[in-house]
Amino acid sequence: MQNRDRTTPDVHKPTKKHKSATGLDVQSVLNIQQNPMVLIDDHYRIIAANRAYQEAYGVQSDEVIGRCCHEISHHSPVPCHMRGEDCPHQAVFTTGEAHDVRHIHYDHQNHAEHVRIRGHAIKDQEGKTYLGEEIIRLPHQEEGITCGDMRMVGRSPAFMKCLHHIEMAGRTDASILLYGESGVGKELAASALHQFSARASEAFITVDCTSLPETLFESEILGHERGAFTGCLGRKRGLYEMADRGTLFLDEVGELPLSMQAKLLRVLETGTFRRLGGSETLHADVRIIAATNRNLLEMAGQRQFREDLYYRLAAITIDLPPLRDRRDDIAGIAAVLLERIGKSWGGQWTLSKDAERRLFTYDFPGNVRELRNILQKAAALADGPVIQANHLNFTGARPAFEVHAASSPGAVRDFGTAASVPRGGAQPDELEALLRQYQGNRRRVAEILGVSERTVYRWLRRGA
Repeated sequence: MQNRDRTTPDVHKPTKKHKSATGLDVQSVLNIQQNPMVLIDDHYRIIAANRAYQEAYGVQSDEVIGRCCHEISHHSPVPCHMRGEDCPHQAVFTTGEAHDVRHIHYDHQNHAEHVRIRGHAIKDQEGKTYLGEEIIRLPHQEEGITCGDMRMVGRSPAFMKCLHHIEMAGRTDASILLYGESGVGKELAASALHQFSARASEAFITVDCTSLPETLFESEILGHERGAFTGCLGRKRGLYEMADRGTLFLDEVGELPLSMQAKLLRVLETGTFRRLGGSETLHADVRIIAATNRNLLEMAGQRQFREDLYYRLAAITIDLPPLRDRRDDIAGIAAVLLERIGKSWGGQWTLSKDAERRLFTYDFPGNVRELRNILQKAAALADGPVIQANHLNFTGARPAFEVHAASSPGAVRDFGTAASVPRGGAQPDELEALLRQYQGNRRRVAEILGVSERTVYRWLRRGA
């Protein structure tokens, strides 16, 4: 007998034509919406779906009514919040307020697509609450969110939450401060913010604050007139002026000396400036995005960063998750990096399943930048187009788990055997950390580690 998931309620299909307390046919009301839209009860069951929803997910009305929303859109037996996602159903029924999120949904052909969901609380005349969920299908992710030849890639809950914040913030004209460890892709996130903004067709100018000499600050940022200093032969537009009507990205802004911070603040507050050696006051309409891997408020308390500049830059703050918090994205990011390496080196490489699993177990203190370096070394060492696990050389902290190849292809690795025990011994807290990350989903953890679900269960019992 098949076990029923305890989190999924028994489904008793309501009548096909769901009527509101006023006698209105809800199905007809939903059909007015051009975007896919469904009405969902407090047990995740769909009670009405418009034609656009039925077409998007390849279902007929009698096939979808009474089924749980997560079964249709996520192809999942459990609600999305149990898989670590920001769930509009949970948010709306908890707070009663409207809620916007970005998710990955799967169409009837099991193709993944990015969607934005707008959830609203809808009450009938008897006071019963329903979730009205509008689904806005978005352009293919890899076509729109790029920086050079790199792309923002991911489908993990941490990535999707961050991408939603980027999209929402990008629509404003406020200054944005990006926080993230070294190597997480802050320039890529800044480029995405620019592309989501109304300034997308204008310039995106990057300033590397770590390499900007104090003596050249005014010349580089504000520009100069002919004869402004010895050897100056002509007029030069500064980076701020070049970003007019576009975006100026200040990378690692925490590295600016205090004297440069004061000059920058004056420009940002007024939008006006004078080129070095010039007398004319100029104006530029520039949107500012800054990024740092340092705690600027803490630096302000130590008088290492101007507090007024911090508040000028941080109208909106966005935290970029480290790679270890989005392990499900590692294989996809690696594929993009290997494609980029292949274009540069004139080759083509892919990862074996064992190599993918070994990358998954590593914490990547250097984040995506370190992953790129590891893959470059592996491609150089590989004697063919497939990178094996033994080609991966980790120079930072050791992997949380060391997954060894099985003795024969397709064989199941067992944590109970000496040949496959995690490096440093089978530590229950390490396995439990993975289980926490995947909300107790032993099957998913087993797939990642290349062992059977029964083995994970036995290992947990032994460590209890």
